[in-house]
Amino acid sequence: MATKTIRLPFYSKAKNIKKAWAVTERLILPFIGVLIFILIWYLISSSIAKQLPSPISAFNTLYELIKNPFYDNGPNDKGIGWQILYSFKRVFLGFFIGSFIAIPLGIFIGLSKKLSIMFNPIVQILRPVSPLAWFPIGLAIFQASNEASIFTIAITSLWPTLINTVYGVSSIPEDYKSVAKVFGFSKYTYIRYVALPYALSFMLTGLKISIGIAWMVIVASEMLAGGTGIGFYIWDSWNSLNLNKVISAILAIGIIGYILDRIFEKLQRRFAV
Repeated sequence: MATKTIRLPFYSKAKNIKKAWAVTERLILPFIGVLIFILIWYLISSSIAKQLPSPISAFNTLYELIKNPFYDNGPNDKGIGWQILYSFKRVFLGFFIGSFIAIPLGIFIGLSKKLSIMFNPIVQILRPVSPLAWFPIGLAIFQASNEASIFTIAITSLWPTLINTVYGVSSIPEDYKSVAKVFGFSKYTYIRYVALPYALSFMLTGLKISIGIAWMVIVASEMLAGGTGIGFYIWDSWNSLNLNKVISAILAIGIIGYILDRIFEKLQRRFAV
């Protein structure tokens, strides 16, 4: 005869309290971390680096910038919203180009030990190269700063996706490979029904890292390219000796980077095997 589990009232109540506390911790702890960061910033700006804007001053400037982000007073005076949109266009175009190269290449390298051995030295040599070093190469190839920025983002952001894809495909368990051989899978069928599903979580991890790198690289490339974008905005604000705008733009970059990271983390959880 089946036995029925009896749950006492205090057990259910304790479990609900534990869940509520876990949710509260996820909200309170980040808030405390932000407060500690602001306090350290305030102490530094009021003591050893008095030229640094205080948190209140920087947040007031940020509020003024986002209050009217899309004003346009000519090519040299545009709101921060326009600058972020220009940067977004370059970031996502470069990111998609890099991903379009990295994923297929990673799959084919991951499927072959010989290709892995062949291309590993090239990947390890080119991967750590600074984005500032790639920009002149892009400029020499495309003869235009905008295309050079996109090239720089593409080539610096593709490596995490490539490496993670190779690792995911190359680490497919032998049991999966044996089943594919028994059923006589063609190379295409094997990639579609075995390699891609198994390596998807690894690819998403690589894409998450790649979008973060792309968002970081855009600032450096736009400082070199000039004209438009959040990187140019920071450099132009520095040349105008407006550190409040520099700090505000840095905060905006950080917030957007955090949002992008959360989006890709949700995708990672959604499609994880």
